[in-house]
Order: sequence, then C-alpha cells, then structure tokens
Amino acid sequence: MGAIAAEVLVSRLADWGVRTVFGLPGDGINGIMEGLRRNADRIRFVLVHHEEAAAFMATAHAKATGEIGVCLATSGPGGIHLANGLYDAKMDHQPVLAITGMQETSVLGTGYQQEVQLDRFFADVAVYNEMIVNPAQLPSLVDIAIRTAYGRRGVAHLTVPNDIQVAEAGQQPYELVAPANPPVTAPIYLAPAVRPREAELRAAARLLNEGQKVGILVGIGARGAGRLVEQLADTLDAPVIKTLSGKMVLADDSPYTTGGIGLLGTKPSEELIEEIDTLVMLGTNFPYTKHLPTPGKVKTVQVEIEPTRAGVRMPTDVPLIGDVAATLEALLPMLRRRPERRLLPSYQAKMAGWRTNMAALESADRDPIAPQYLAALIDDLATDDAVLTCDSGTVATWAARHWTIRGDREFYLSGNLATMAPALPYAIAIQHAYPDRQVIAYPGDGAFAMLMAEFHTACRYRLPIKVVINNNSSLGQILWEQMVLGYPEYGVRFEGSKPDYAGWARGCGGFGAYVDRPGNLRGTLREALAYDGPALVDVVVDANEPPMPGKIKYEQAKHFAEAFLRGQPHRASIATTLFKDKIQQLRER
Repeated sequence: MGAIAAEVLVSRLADWGVRTVFGLPGDGINGIMEGLRRNADRIRFVLVHHEEAAAFMATAHAKATGEIGVCLATSGPGGIHLANGLYDAKMDHQPVLAITGMQETSVLGTGYQQEVQLDRFFADVAVYNEMIVNPAQLPSLVDIAIRTAYGRRGVAHLTVPNDIQVAEAGQQPYELVAPANPPVTAPIYLAPAVRPREAELRAAARLLNEGQKVGILVGIGARGAGRLVEQLADTLDAPVIKTLSGKMVLADDSPYTTGGIGLLGTKPSEELIEEIDTLVMLGTNFPYTKHLPTPGKVKTVQVEIEPTRAGVRMPTDVPLIGDVAATLEALLPMLRRRPERRLLPSYQAKMAGWRTNMAALESADRDPIAPQYLAALIDDLATDDAVLTCDSGTVATWAARHWTIRGDREFYLSGNLATMAPALPYAIAIQHAYPDRQVIAYPGDGAFAMLMAEFHTACRYRLPIKVVINNNSSLGQILWEQMVLGYPEYGVRFEGSKPDYAGWARGCGGFGAYVDRPGNLRGTLREALAYDGPALVDVVVDANEPPMPGKIKYEQAKHFAEAFLRGQPHRASIATTLFKDKIQQLRER
C-alpha cells in the first residue's frame, strides 16, 4: 500500500513533536484517520464525543505544556463545532492547530452536502488559514502553520479535501516544483527572550523611581517570573494585583499580593487601584477597564510581548516590548530600593482582614451547603501540585477567592472568552499530558451539562480526573447579573426534574456520588480524590448565595435593591443568605 498525502500530514505533525490529536471522526476526514492509523506508534488519537471539547482539549494542552495543541474535525458541522474552543485559544493567545475535512475538490462550489467553506469560516479566528489543494503542498504548509501558531501565539487552520487526503503522497499534478522539506527535530520552535531597548528601560526606570504610590498588575504573561515580580514589588514598596488568568504567577499567601481584580477580586485590590499614582502592568491585557485606574490619573509602564496590545487598555507612558522575565532582569538594576515600607504594610493588613472575612464564609455549619465551603474543601484536600480547572460563572468567583495557589499548583480557565463548558475537557487534556498529577475540574451544573458526555471519554481512557459539580440548579452568574441591572431574575433556574449526574458517572464506569448535606461533604470528597480512576461528586449548594463584588459600589447596591422592589421571586431566601453571611463575618472579628 503506497503512502497517501494524509499520512505525510500526520507524519509531519509527529516530526514537530505532536504526540496527541483530539478529535471526532467523520466521512470528511476518513483519509486523515487512515493517516493517523498508519502513524499510531507516533501520535495518539483521543476520541471525544463533541468537537467543541476537542478544541478545548487542544487549548488546554497548549496552556499547560507550552506545546502546540492539535484538534481534528470533519467537514461542515464538525468544523463549525470547533469554533468556540478555537476562540478560547485565540483570545488567550495559545498555539493551536485545527485540521478539518473538506468535500472533494471536483464538487466545491456546487452546494454539495455539508459543503462549508471552513477556510472562510475560520478567517477571523485563525492567524494562519489555508486549504490544501495539492498533495505536494504537504508538508510545507504544516510547517508554516505550526511556526505561525507558535510565533503569533494563535490558531492555525488547515482544511484538506477528501480527494487530497487519499491522493498519492507527493503527487504533483502541476508543473511547479514543491519546496524541499528537510527533516524536523523537535522541539523546533523556541520563543526568543525579548528584551526592550535600553532607552525605553531607562525611561521606565525614571518613571518608576519618581512614583510615590506604585501598584503592580500581573497577568498570565508573567508566568514563570514570580520571583522577579516579588523583587520588583519589594524594591518599589508596591503591592501586586493578580488577574484571574494570572492567579498562579504568585502564591496566594505571598506577602506582596492583594489577590484578584474586578468583580471576582478583592476589596484591597479595588482600594489599591483607587490610591496609586503609578501602575506597572506585567504580561496582562486585562479587558475590564472600569476596574483599572481612571485614564490620566496614573502614570503607566506596561510590559507586553505583542506590540499591538501595548496601550490598548490604559494610556501607557512607557511601553516596554518584551517578555516579562527578560524585561525585569534588565529593569531591576536601574531601580532605587525604597527604604520606607508604607504601601505594602498597609495592604498586608487589609489582606489579613479580607482573608478573615472570606474564611468566615467557608462555614461547615451552613445548610444548604455554602459554595464557599465547597471551594475551600477542594482547596484544602487538593495536593500542592494539583492542576485545578474551573468554568465561567459563579464557580470562577469561588475559585478566585477560596482556592490558594501554593507549591506547584496550576490553575486554568477560559480567560478572555469566558465561555462555559471548558473545565471538564481542560481537565481531560491536562490529565492526558500529566498522568501522574492530580487534576480537578470544578464546573457549575449548567456548564457540566453542556459537555457531560466527555466524562465518558475520561472513563474510556482511564484518566483519573476528579470532577466536583457546584450544583445550584441555575445559571447562577446570569441570575445575579440580572439583579445588578435592577431586574428580577428570569429564565435562569432549572426547575422540575433534576439530572442524576452521579448516576451518569457510575454508568460511564467511574465513581459517582451525590451530596446535599454539609456533614457528608468532606468524607465524600476524600473518597473521590482517593479513587483510582475518574470520579465525580455532584454537590447541591445554596442557590441563593450571591457572588458579591469585593467592594460594592453605590449603583450596584441601588440596582440590587430595585430588583427586590420589582418582584425578585426569591428575595426572602436571598435576604436570609446575605444575613447569614454578615453574621458569620461578624463572629470572626
């Protein structure tokens, strides 16, 4: 049997060090599936239940390993299903390659069954986007796609018509000669350590040395530079705020950090933003500008690897184009250490108070179960090198405030896209990449239901992920957002019959447990974490626990009250929960 073009495509992926492809077969990629079969000793195909999950898995693989993630989908609807996960990769700047099928070249343009021009469909999401129309284009276009995905930190897409997939490898139906393709030895792509120019470094140093009250905002772009960030904070007497995506840049018990920012952040962080006269932004493109200083109020230095993102969120006095670690190594010797300790001690005291308030909400005595207690138990029982994933929604608030980064812990979620449903596929992909680490997914019930079939994927591959569902039988974040707008909630609670998620887990061949009493929770979580295989715990939590902002503003409180007056249907239960929260915080003082 002669080599086919799809075999060359897959072999070239393996040359680049790709070891896993996440996907779902279809008649539009049968040739590529044959290429994978012939290279099964070099690349493992992970069969999923939904293409969206495959794209999330490829994104999670890139986030957790730094290597390109690869997903595969058939033509038409299969490729369309990839879009949400690929936008997650795009907006969080992760290198991902999507490979899709396409109808035979002879019928393109005729309105053939499932004919969707996926190269056009992916025009917005992809930094590199091509259709293979000649077998001789392989493997050159694979090389270019992967280099572009790495170099531009984004999504590359190749779509391959059916007839091209199964054509003879290297077939050249045209007169042009294909370029030479030398062997590739992985790893082939090494990101350069980019350092700003000397003049810009000195300008930044002057500005920072003149600042009286300096604050630091770090994002995921500062990952791996935590020690240098703490040196900067110590030199400038500058507290460090962390974006949610950047939560693992510094340990949460670091004396330099005030925790998160924004609606999911802390009160000390909000107060710091209001007090500072100088801001240092390190590896972040934090989008919620209303939580940043008022433009013109502060001087700003921004360290950003991508020049087009510098100054997008804040007027930037000195943009430093470079990666965070190389930039700080060059900048720190130019800064004067402040002998007086004023801002840091002040915010260390504020953070101590904030942590006391958060701990008060983690009560084991509350019934229904307080979601803060559930999050705190996960934090307490997880290993110090656990990989934690969570979904968008109220779970992100509880994770932000009640999970602590310590040791070698890592934390992943959909950052800028903030889509529902990635927690479970993220966990599967990360467990696949790191089989010896504890991986815990923390979805809400709404998000879990979207891609719950993928728990079966974990069971089929015996991936020992642990899934803890924060089940409030509602789309909790939307519920509170409606109220903050001043409207009573509408269409956000799943009333009536309740899905048996624990039964589903057992039916898949994993561990499944249901908990609706706080006294049973710790023991059940321990049992699930100790289980030698995939495990799921469905935890019923208080649906009326609001994810309150760190610092409540007048307009928020006003609109919240208006929702009550306009007929909020669960106002009595919500008021009772808020009263209990306040009583517990007062008890801790």
